[in-house]
Parts: sequence; C-alpha cells; structure tokens
Amino acid sequence: MSSLRRLLRTLAVTGLSAALVAPATAARAEPSPADLNRQIERSSTELERVVESYNKLREDIKTNKAAVDRLQARIGPLEQQTEQSRADVAEIAATAYKTGALQTADALLRPGGSAAMLDRLGTIEHLTRQRQARISGFTESQRQLVDEKTRLNKVLSRQDAQARALATTKSRIERDLDRLYDLRRAAYGRATEAPTAKPAPDRQAPAVSGQAGVAVRYAYGAIGKPYAWGGSGPDGYDCSGLTSAAWRAAGKSLPHNARMQWGAVAHIGRGELRPGDLVFYRGLGHVALYVGDGQVIDAPSAGRNVLKRGMNMMPIQGYGRVR
Repeated sequence: MSSLRRLLRTLAVTGLSAALVAPATAARAEPSPADLNRQIERSSTELERVVESYNKLREDIKTNKAAVDRLQARIGPLEQQTEQSRADVAEIAATAYKTGALQTADALLRPGGSAAMLDRLGTIEHLTRQRQARISGFTESQRQLVDEKTRLNKVLSRQDAQARALATTKSRIERDLDRLYDLRRAAYGRATEAPTAKPAPDRQAPAVSGQAGVAVRYAYGAIGKPYAWGGSGPDGYDCSGLTSAAWRAAGKSLPHNARMQWGAVAHIGRGELRPGDLVFYRGLGHVALYVGDGQVIDAPSAGRNVLKRGMNMMPIQGYGRVR
C-alpha cells in the first residue's frame, strides 16, 4: 500500500507540474499574423475613438476661449461705466455736503429713502432727474458687471476642467500609440507605413467644379501623408483633421471632430452623394471625404498614411454635405 501511495503521489505531482507548465508554454507562443492584425484593428479603432474625444475637447476649449474673449470685451466698458457712475455718485454726495443737504442725499441713496424725505419735506430742490439717472446708472452698471464676471468665472472653470481632461487624454493616447506601434512592428517590421515617394495614377484628382472641387483636390494632395493624431495638415492628419483641412482650403469652416462635423453638415442620402461630401462611420467615430465612383479619401489610423479606397470599408453611419 505504501508503494501505491508513493506512485499516486508521484503521478499527482507530475500532473500538477504539467498543468502549471502547459499554460505558460502556450502564453509564450508567438501570435499569428491574423491575431496581430485583429489586435491592430481593435487597438486602432479604440485609439481613434480616444483621439476624436481629444479633438472634441480641443474644439470645446476653442469655443470657451471665444466666449471668454467676448465677455472680456463686455467687461472692460462696463468697468469704465461703473467707475464713472461711482464718481458721479461721489459728486452728488460732495455737493450735498457742501450745501448742507447731506442727510437728504443720504436718504436718496438708500432704498425707499427718497419717498420718506419727499413726504417729510414736501420739496424736491435737491433732487433732479439727472441725479436720479446717475444713481440708477450706477446700480445697473454694478449689476451688469457682477453678472458678466460671474459668467466669465464659470466659463473659465469649465475651460480649466477641460484642459485637465485634455492632458489626461493626451497621455492615454501616447501610451496607446506605443502599444499599437509595437504591434505593427511585430506584424509588419516597422511601426508606420513608408511615405509615398511620388504620385501614383490614382492621385490624379477628377475635374470637380466649385468649392467641392477645391476640397477634393486638397484631399488628393494629402494622399501618402502620414496619419498624425490631432493633425490637420499640412504634414499629417487624423480623420476629421483631413476633412476640416480640405474644406478649410475651400473657404468653409468645419470643427475638428467627426461627431461635431456631423452636426454641422446637411444630411443626405447615399443616392445623393457627390464629390466633396462627407461619409461618416461607426458611431460617428470616423469620417472621410467622398471623391466619386464609390471612393473616399481618409486618414485611416495611426501608423498608416492617407489613402483613397472604397467607401464601404466599414459600417457607414450616414452622409453629409457641407453648407
């Protein structure tokens, strides 16, 4: 029996060792090219979503900065107006003191004081319409100034919070990029695609008139340039950066964010598509410029270059025309 127990113990230990070693051996196995490509695709999709969130934060900050500038422009004159009103009220008080009517002026400056004084004295020799206007103007100027400064402080607080979120998102993007580039090196031998050396035949832009033609020609000129997150040219682009840059060249302003661009364009059907329109993808996380014949030009993802390809490369959310 003791020999049987020793044999069972040996088999148990051997089996446990095999169970421990086998997963480790499997974990060390190199991923197949198909596995790497799937990982790259997943990482690229997630990274693009984060990049577009970063772009939206930047657009929000831009909007807030414009609001701050408008408020500051209003506050300056209000401060001058309040200061002048304060001087006018001080002048009224000084005049009342010199004429011996300090109590009258003091009553007038207090809420309800004017009615009480008029009832008691039955005279308005120390009250003029001009002085009433000065006192009212001082109160209104103060109120407007306080309101504008309160609004400004709220905008600045939102802007500070967005700036902090921007820095956090930027750090995450940099970490995600490092992982994605490592995957691309393992799959393709390099982190990024080689830049295009010279124009290819498919880089010849079709003849399109008007502003749409300008946008299309710009997009053709960007083919072969690298993806650059947060980039809007001329050296690199992300997806919404390319479409906004193309239409900026045509004299139209689009926000640097796919979802915000969707909100800025006129929505059209697939059958209405014409060169220069925008094609939106996967939950408004990607956008491309339609160039005709079922083709789009877009900045695909980190590590890749701007290219022309069939517009059905991923599920389409909708179509838009720049107004």
